[in-house]
Amino acid sequence: MESPSSLHIAMYPWFAFGHITPFLYLSNKLAQKGHRISFLIPTKTQSKMDHLNRFPALITFVPITVPHVEGLPIGAETTHGVPHSLVPLIMTAMDRTEPDVELLLRELKPDFVFFDFVHWIPKLARSLGIKSLEYSSGSPMTVAYNFSPARQAQLNGVVGREVSEADIMQPPPGFPDPSIKLHLHEARAWLKYRTLKFGSDILFRHRLLTGLSECEALGFKACKEIEGPFIDYLETQFGKPMLLSGPLLPDPGTSSMARLDEKWLNWLGGFEPGSVVYCCIGSEITLSKDQFQELLLGLELSGLPFLAALRPPSEVAESLSIEEALPEGFLERVGGRGVVYGGWIQQPQILEHPSVGCFVTHCGWGSLMEAMVNKCELVLLPNGGDQIYNARLMGNHLKVGVEVEKDEEDGLFTRESVSKAIRIVAEEDSEVGREVKANRAKLRELLLREDMESSYLDDFIRKLKSLLD
Repeated sequence: MESPSSLHIAMYPWFAFGHITPFLYLSNKLAQKGHRISFLIPTKTQSKMDHLNRFPALITFVPITVPHVEGLPIGAETTHGVPHSLVPLIMTAMDRTEPDVELLLRELKPDFVFFDFVHWIPKLARSLGIKSLEYSSGSPMTVAYNFSPARQAQLNGVVGREVSEADIMQPPPGFPDPSIKLHLHEARAWLKYRTLKFGSDILFRHRLLTGLSECEALGFKACKEIEGPFIDYLETQFGKPMLLSGPLLPDPGTSSMARLDEKWLNWLGGFEPGSVVYCCIGSEITLSKDQFQELLLGLELSGLPFLAALRPPSEVAESLSIEEALPEGFLERVGGRGVVYGGWIQQPQILEHPSVGCFVTHCGWGSLMEAMVNKCELVLLPNGGDQIYNARLMGNHLKVGVEVEKDEEDGLFTRESVSKAIRIVAEEDSEVGREVKANRAKLRELLLREDMESSYLDDFIRKLKSLLD
C-alpha cells in the first residue's frame, strides 16, 4: 500500500531484455515495500513484460515510441532479434527518445530516475529537479577494473605511446585484489572495445564514464558478501553514495511453480543425485564449429552424464537441426548419458533438480545468481565482456568455481581443459575441488540468510530517502 513516505521512481533501462528484466525485478521489490514505479518501456515490448509485473497497482508501464533509425529493421525496439552489428543503432534510437523522455519526466515528476546506458539522463534529470541513479545489474568489480578514476588516470598518464595490452592486463592502482588480471587475448579485445562507438557516434566508454560521473549515486544489483572490497573501492574512487539492492536472488523452490518439462524430469530422474553436468553458455552466444565441438568432446571426456543447451555454431546457425554440427560418432559414443539441445530451456528448474551437480556456465550474472541458490558446482567458461570479470570474481577472488583454461594468445579452449575443470569440481579427492565445494557451500548459506534480501532493500530505500533530504 502506497504511503505518504513512499518514493516515486522512474526506470529507464537500456533496451535489451537482459537489462529491462533486472530493472523490473527491482521494481517489484520496491513496489512490495510500497513505492511507486513509472517504468519507461518501448511500446511493443510492454506486452512481453506484463506478466512479470507483480504489482500493477504500483508499477505503471509508460510506453515510449522508439524512433526508426536507418539501417535497423522496421519496428525494431530492442536488441532482441537484431544482429550484433546493428545493436549500436538501437542505442542511437534510444538517444533520440530524449525529447519524449523530458516531456514524460516533467509530467510524472518522480523523485528519482534510474538508468544505465543513457548517459544524458543525469543532466536532463538535474534540470528538472530530479535525482538520478545509475543502476547496474552487472558486477561492481567490472566497473572498478575498467572505469574507476584510478584506471582513467593510469591510461591518461600513458604519454607518447599507445595504451598497450600490458597496461590493461594489470588492475588499476589500489585495486583490492591484484590476482585479478586479464589474459593477453582478453586485453587485445579490450583495446578494440576502447574505440567502439556505441550509438550516436559516441564511444562506449565515454557513455559509461559520463553516466558514472554525473549521476547523484551509484546503484548495483550486488551485495557485500560477494563483492565487499570492490564496492568499498568504488565508493572511495567516485566519492558518491553506493546503494546495493542485494543480488535479488530467485527464491529457492519457487521455480517449481513452473513445472519442469516432463521430458527433462524423466531424463534427469534416471541419474544419481549430483551426477549430471548441465552446460549452458547463454542464449546469445554462438561458438564457432570447432569450439562447439571441443566443448561437447570435453563433456564426453569427463565421463559424466550431461545436458548441453547450446545454440548451433555460427557455420550452421540457420540450419533446422543442431545434430549436423555434432562431432563425428558423438551420439553413438555418449548414448543415453548425453543430450545436446538447441532450443529454449527452463534453466532455473534444471539447476534446482537434485541430479544436477555441475554447471558449466558463460558467467552471465543472472545465470551465476540462479546457480548460487542451488547446490551445483561451478565451471566457469566466460565468452567476453563482463563475463570475464564475473569468472575471475568467482574463480580467483571467492574461489567458488573453477575456470576453464584457455590459450593465452587466441583464447581457445580444448576438450582436455573443459574436462579437467569438470573433474576438479566433481572429484572428492581433489584438494582444489574440496576448497571450492567448501567455499561454495558457505557462500550459499550466507546468501540464503532469512533477512538477506529485506535488509539490503531496507538500506537501499533508506539511502534513497536520505538523498532527498
